[in-house]
Amino acid sequence: MKKIIISLLITLVVGFLSFYLFLPAINIHSLGFWIFVIYLLLIYSCIYYASSIGEVLKTNVIERNRFKFKFNIFLAVPAIIVLIIVLDIIGGPMFNASKYASRIAIDETKTFTDDIKPVDFTKLPLLDKDSSQKLGDRVMGQMSELVSQFNVSDIYTQINYNDKIIRVTPLDYASFIKWITNRKEGVRGYITVDSVSGEANLTKLEKGMKYVPSAHFGELLSRKLRFSYPTDVFGRISFEIDNDGNPYWIVPVITYKWIGLRAEVTDLIILNPFDGTSQKMKISDVPTWVDMAYSADLIIEQVNDWGTYKQGFINSIFGQKNVVNTTEGYNYLAMNDDIYLYTGITSIVADESNLGFILTNMRTKETVFYKAPGAEEYSAMASAEGAVQQMKYTSTFPLLINLNNKPTYLVSLKDDAGLVKMYAFIDVADYQKVVVTDSSKGIEVAAKNYLGDAKVETDDNALITKTITIKSIKDVTISGNSYFYITDENDHKYKVSINVSDNLPFLKNGSTIKIGYAVESDITNINKLY
Repeated sequence: MKKIIISLLITLVVGFLSFYLFLPAINIHSLGFWIFVIYLLLIYSCIYYASSIGEVLKTNVIERNRFKFKFNIFLAVPAIIVLIIVLDIIGGPMFNASKYASRIAIDETKTFTDDIKPVDFTKLPLLDKDSSQKLGDRVMGQMSELVSQFNVSDIYTQINYNDKIIRVTPLDYASFIKWITNRKEGVRGYITVDSVSGEANLTKLEKGMKYVPSAHFGELLSRKLRFSYPTDVFGRISFEIDNDGNPYWIVPVITYKWIGLRAEVTDLIILNPFDGTSQKMKISDVPTWVDMAYSADLIIEQVNDWGTYKQGFINSIFGQKNVVNTTEGYNYLAMNDDIYLYTGITSIVADESNLGFILTNMRTKETVFYKAPGAEEYSAMASAEGAVQQMKYTSTFPLLINLNNKPTYLVSLKDDAGLVKMYAFIDVADYQKVVVTDSSKGIEVAAKNYLGDAKVETDDNALITKTITIKSIKDVTISGNSYFYITDENDHKYKVSINVSDNLPFLKNGSTIKIGYAVESDITNINKLY
């Protein structure tokens, strides 16, 4: 009995220290909780066995057998593992396909042009997270009194702040020592980056934030949350500011079915980083200034379950009729004072084309599927990069916009330093229709170039030039715009918009012209006539 008590006491001490470090939720539906239980069982067994092995080796066979029986606690570990596996098979999609498919309600009755207003370029978030980070770091570098003590967190939550689309992120303590020397005042600032204009600002706070992810001991944000809510499973934590610029931590509370299955956000915790006070509320009661009540990963997981199991588990494995999944990437749109996640929906065979896309309100989880067959996002990105392949620019993940009542991809093309050099518009239905424009011309000029409402302006340094002799030339009208199709003496084919040059109608067979183009293809798009 003495060994049992000592082993239990040591296990409790180790367990408390481990709980303090790893912060598992005390929740039977959490897989992390059962891993913690297994860990404690192994700790107890090892301590008891180690304290008894010497004495047992000196005893007779009968007593050794009794000893072995006592240590059948080791069998509890595989028993727990087997039980978890069995329960998750019972609760898994094999027997509950309809429940998996209904994790998210998706409206399939709406149309893109009815719901999505024509793009307003004054409210278009052109900056991605990577570019925002560079701007935020630049602002921080100008604050000599702070840069030696703090770093900029890489959170950069995208929010709709008083009708402005911004990314916001807090400062972090630069190190453990910097936390010790600054913890009395706390973290006294956060950075905002306007996703439209690129304007970055450091907001200094009168009172410092005490509970942050870079703090330690009792001031560590995750530890404060765990000791305040020991049984709750937390989703991805985001940093947001309310309409008055006050910072808060937004913490989704996840509930599971069975053990770690069918995650759902049921509640939300809003934590004040200054004093650690918090409020837990039902997800339906979340205030409108909160934008990220759900994580993108959870939404995509639920949409994939909807697309995979809506016609049953057997169909998802064998027939795969109407089985769809989301594409690999995603982006955010700002509409109606909310942030929406969008990603493409493609066939399970992943044939580089989309059947349409979904938009999900990240505060309410309202989701709409719009049918819009066309290229998936990475094909559009590759098309934009190919248009200026000699420049070796890389494309951002597309923004989806309503341009001229058509779904259109908009990407930024960046150089190795992460600076935006060009904008590219790509037709969702035909990703080979891509027009790139130097970013210095502005986004509205780029849009006009794409629509054919202005002279096509290109960077001469980005074009390949050569001289050709026209073998045949023919003019056609496409969607109200005039184009000329040219075949040269080597039977190479070219396409050129009337907006490129006013001299096109005067060209004839046998004319020799110098052309500029970005990339050669079966029908090369001419960007300039010299």
